Amino acid sequence: MVLISARVSGGAVRRLSVTLYGYAFLTDFVLLYPLYALLFSDTGLSLWQISSLFVVWSVAGVVLELPSGAWADAVSRRLLLCLAPLCAAAGFALWVLVPSYPAFAVGFLLWGAGGALRSGALEALVFTELERLGVAGRYARVMGRARTAEMLAVVASILVAGPVFGWGGYPAVGAASVLACLAAAVVAAALPGRRAPGGPVDADAGPGWWDSLRSGLAEVRADRRVRGAVLLVAVVTAVWGAVDEYVPLLARESGVTASTVPLLVLMAWAGVTVGGLLAPVGERWGRRGLAGLLAVAALALAVGAGVGRPAGFVLIGVAFAAFQLATVLVDARLQAGITGPGRATVTSLAGMGSDLTIVLVYGGYGLVATAAGNRLAFVWAAVPYLVVALVLAVGRRVRR
Repeated sequence: MVLISARVSGGAVRRLSVTLYGYAFLTDFVLLYPLYALLFSDTGLSLWQISSLFVVWSVAGVVLELPSGAWADAVSRRLLLCLAPLCAAAGFALWVLVPSYPAFAVGFLLWGAGGALRSGALEALVFTELERLGVAGRYARVMGRARTAEMLAVVASILVAGPVFGWGGYPAVGAASVLACLAAAVVAAALPGRRAPGGPVDADAGPGWWDSLRSGLAEVRADRRVRGAVLLVAVVTAVWGAVDEYVPLLARESGVTASTVPLLVLMAWAGVTVGGLLAPVGERWGRRGLAGLLAVAALALAVGAGVGRPAGFVLIGVAFAAFQLATVLVDARLQAGITGPGRATVTSLAGMGSDLTIVLVYGGYGLVATAAGNRLAFVWAAVPYLVVALVLAVGRRVRR
């Protein structure tokens, strides 16, 4: 009987994992990724207008992050994961059907809404289902592989976008992006969802939206461990999540030709891909293990960027691998610490904190890079991680 139960549980975990990886890949297999800035420019938008679109995108994510998390706890996490790619698909369709500044702005609002719907709901659904199956300890490795699937999708979209664009231009690239999103919505429907009374659920059925929001915020206020994990997620994910946008500028500053820049950028993204696969290595690490990881990542980033040579991108790849691994591990710590029904709400709160921190990092990076160049800006970006590593290494264990 025990063997049969274990076999059933193992099969359920495999189904969940395969479905999750498919969903993660399809949501980021967007052929418009490497081309949408060109689409905006070819439509006649100025650099200021393009920058304002990115602000619209960021603000949409920040504003909708927490409400969508509470909605996921109150209604159905699977439902929100189905709706998320549909929002993105509608936005991409607008871009290619009626290319104009208003359409681009609405498209970014929809894309931001889709990201907010997915954030929090995905992590909560996966952890809850693994916990139900008695294997919550596998959360880090499962989510690490999902993050790797996302990175592989980005790389694949970059490789495929060129030939598709050459064949059919922006309409073909846009249609392919919409189809990928529609496929993601179909795959999301296969994720575990609400079942008959007495069966496993992906969200508690009792509280409404307002009660879910209050419950999640109350847990963060009352539990110092959860509150600390929320702050840790915000800091760890935000800084490298912001500076990765400037890797091409750092590569160009290293003295290589324009044609070589993508190869150096690819080294950094290869590190991100590997980092997600290393999650099983760090599953049992405590505070000091995480502190050591962040310290290694910070030093590798600072030295790799500081040398100002193409060879330094090997260390930057190592740093990004460590940052991705740390991101997965701090998310796992947060999920393990949440005990109340507002799991998606708490996770979305951490996501909102990360989004707000990213905006601050953008501003700080711009100031430092303008005054002293990208190399020094990357070196300074390593400092917060050294501070967090020191706090984790010497700080006492927080008890409830």
